[in-house]
Amino acid sequence: MKVGIIGAGSIGLLFASYISSAFEVMIYTRTKEQASEINKYGILLQKGSEQTVSLVNALPITEWKGTEALAIVAVKQYQLQSILEKINHLPFIPENLLFLQNGMGHLAMLEKIRAKNIFVGSIEHGAYKESANKVNQNGEGKTNVAVFQGDADLLQQFSAPFSKEFPILVQADYYEMLLNKLIVNAAINPLTAILHVQNGDLVNNHYFFHVLTKVFEEISFILNLENQEEHLKQIIDICKNTAENRSSMLKDIEANRLTEIDAILGFLLAEADRQGKKAPQLESFYYLVKGKEMERGRVS
Repeated sequence: MKVGIIGAGSIGLLFASYISSAFEVMIYTRTKEQASEINKYGILLQKGSEQTVSLVNALPITEWKGTEALAIVAVKQYQLQSILEKINHLPFIPENLLFLQNGMGHLAMLEKIRAKNIFVGSIEHGAYKESANKVNQNGEGKTNVAVFQGDADLLQQFSAPFSKEFPILVQADYYEMLLNKLIVNAAINPLTAILHVQNGDLVNNHYFFHVLTKVFEEISFILNLENQEEHLKQIIDICKNTAENRSSMLKDIEANRLTEIDAILGFLLAEADRQGKKAPQLESFYYLVKGKEMERGRVS
């Protein structure tokens, strides 16, 4: 099976490194320079003290034709619009697309694209890009995938070869799958981004933990969550298990990049507005993160 990966950030590089063991991979980069680095030296995966090299082909994103059996879209949510426009202008309808974005703000966008089968995914791995062709995996987890539109036949074929080292699990309900990840992201990411702390600090510092629980209460209120104790325990467990990790939103702030705050808290605030509910703490954190983006000249 030929697999195309659109986006060569941390997740794109991580996926290319692992799935190239089973499939023929072409990774599409934002720049010609990054594609050249990958073609020359492969993708370096650093995992603890171990380093592996995966030889894959790379091209700039402008060269993507959508001919692979599966295209994995691994760009940030705020970069998605240009990719969707490219998909809709392809001379044919793509067969299979898998989208790996945080939050749920992109779901409405996916309803407007042409494709036979559309899949969505939720990633639990921790990773960061060290250079154009090197990715550091600093947290192991799994990738959950589900059908958004179409059937799951190819998704089952794609996930089958992978073992405990990089498990890809097909879930029955895409909405429930993404909702569970959204709850975690909404509780952890904005707080760590504003406080500039690692994940573990949210539970180890009792003042920060108080804020975490209050934020979770508003998330639960908006989403009408059942089993609130179970969801809160999951958040606490993730903070403990990834105690030394910096969230993706914190890393985006530190690297002077746009964040995915609109896809995460923006989605929740829109849902609260639809229900006529107030979420003052989530609203405050939303504007604080947007303010950080403006401070760095990323938004106006």
